[in-house]
Amino acid sequence: MTAVDLLLVGCGKMGGAMLAGWRAAGTVRRVVIVDPAAEVAPEGAMLVADPAQIPADFAPDAVVLAVKPQMMDQALPAYVPYAGRAVFLSIAAGKTIAYFQKVLGQGTALVRAMPNTPAAVGRGISGAYATPAVSPAQRDLCQSLLSAVGEVVWVAEEGLIDAVTAVSGSGPAYVFHLVEALAAAGAAAGLPPDLALRLARATVTGAGELLHRNPDTTATQLRINVTSPKGTTQAALDVLMDEAQGLTPLMVRTVAAADRRSRELAG
Repeated sequence: MTAVDLLLVGCGKMGGAMLAGWRAAGTVRRVVIVDPAAEVAPEGAMLVADPAQIPADFAPDAVVLAVKPQMMDQALPAYVPYAGRAVFLSIAAGKTIAYFQKVLGQGTALVRAMPNTPAAVGRGISGAYATPAVSPAQRDLCQSLLSAVGEVVWVAEEGLIDAVTAVSGSGPAYVFHLVEALAAAGAAAGLPPDLALRLARATVTGAGELLHRNPDTTATQLRINVTSPKGTTQAALDVLMDEAQGLTPLMVRTVAAADRRSRELAG
């Protein structure tokens, strides 16, 4: 894909991670960043504190909205002039397509995406939804922009973004809590707490790397591979896989709670 001109609104952790990915992949040609909190312009980008300082001749192919959701009401109106010319890619949690259309217009090309925090190390995954106004070329552009920080999946209905948020958006916190819980269990079994935490961290990150390096092997098969019949792992899994109180019913309730809250925040 030919390198494009990009307007990045907000360059915090997620916006900065995406910018680093774009630069590494050669996705962007000219980048203008609007961020009053940033002090130093990233290499190869122009930084302005106010949208009024954007060069008059700058015509971005995409406007990436990476400001915090609570700042969107104040920030968004300044970018109305780009509606109809650029595709808008939002990574702001809880802000719906209807919200953006109310400000930018019904015919604006809009993509709503939900990346997750592993994007900061190039290992994220983003769920995305595109409105009918998004052209195939604009969708490909957004695919390229999101791919710079990890995998991308597209959903056919905007409402599914709430489920994406519940699984992958909030999911890293579930994994981090698993490490906490596994470390606490190790300490309860007699291990020194620092050693239990080290074992738990290495186990979870190592298992994740096995999943990553074996994309054609299911998680189920990897679980079977490490489980000897009537062994220690099987004894543990008998607890985790209990139909009423095991891990699966717990995760179903966990994801349902996050999905429900995501819908509440979106109004």
